[in-house]
Amino acid sequence: MSLGPIMLDLDSTEVSPEEREILQNPLVGGVILFSRNFSSVEQLIQLVKEIHQVRSPRLLVAVDHEGGRVQRFRDGFTSLPAVGHFGEVYNHNRKRAHMLAETAGWVMAAELRAVGIDFSFAPVLDVDYGVSEVIGDRAFHQDTHIITELAHAYTKGMHDAGMAATGKHFPGHGAVTADSHVDIPVDDREYNEIYAKDILPFKRMIKHGMAAVMPAHVIYPKVDKLPAGFSEIWLKDILRKRLGFQGVIFSDDLDMKGASVIGEQYIDRAEKALSAGCDMVLVCNNREGALNVLDNLSGHNDPVAHIRLARMHGKHDTSMAELHSTRKWKRSSDILKRYQDDPTLNLDF
Repeated sequence: MSLGPIMLDLDSTEVSPEEREILQNPLVGGVILFSRNFSSVEQLIQLVKEIHQVRSPRLLVAVDHEGGRVQRFRDGFTSLPAVGHFGEVYNHNRKRAHMLAETAGWVMAAELRAVGIDFSFAPVLDVDYGVSEVIGDRAFHQDTHIITELAHAYTKGMHDAGMAATGKHFPGHGAVTADSHVDIPVDDREYNEIYAKDILPFKRMIKHGMAAVMPAHVIYPKVDKLPAGFSEIWLKDILRKRLGFQGVIFSDDLDMKGASVIGEQYIDRAEKALSAGCDMVLVCNNREGALNVLDNLSGHNDPVAHIRLARMHGKHDTSMAELHSTRKWKRSSDILKRYQDDPTLNLDF
């Protein structure tokens, strides 16, 4: 059974009998975890193992685990700085910023891989224009060249730990004040301005081999009336053709307010995202909406998407005990802790 185009969530810290049945649906291809799915490292390992045992090839398991405000697992995991701090360091010490970004990317990925999780939806490639509270210090910097440098270092750390990178939120969420989780953001800029600034980090990271992209639930009316994640112009014409991206396109969560412009029915949202060019769509925090998609989606079978999605499986299997015994983890975790305790320290890399 190949990986289906739907990624779902779970209610709690175990897979319920109902959820096990849902995950066996051939339309399902992955599971995204949240803080409610975590109580301890041991419990998380068992949960991921349960998900993997549901079917073969095993479902993808993902999480939003960027650091700072967006870190789903805390107890037993290294506390990760928001990547915006690396941008601040860059302003006075470029080399240290690169090393911090690479170290954080490796620790994040290595710890998630040690519990069996395939990938985190990271890094954020949005430009920090100082207006978006939902992005804020989740972005590396306001300078697109610096964003690319630090994102490249961060993803090098991820790759070294066996994790593929997902750049978000294409073509850029940083220039709007509205939060697409609870609002319908509109970015009125011209395409040429967006291309010259916000798209630049995506363009360069694609050349560096970035495996996946997540588009924004933002409308750019001077390009298309639809949000980017539902737009063939943004996904097929610009991301695929103009930028030459051949990796996975994940939708952002279809339960977000920014997706509501497509309609109230979740099947309509899923079908539109998939037809626009997404390889996998996320339906989270709304079981009724997820079942609406699973019960009604038909005729979607993309062999190329199956190949792309299979490449998102994590590599370098290890255990948390094995990871904690390595000199690299001890040193890297200590560096991140000491940096957060006192960012002015002259850290020894």
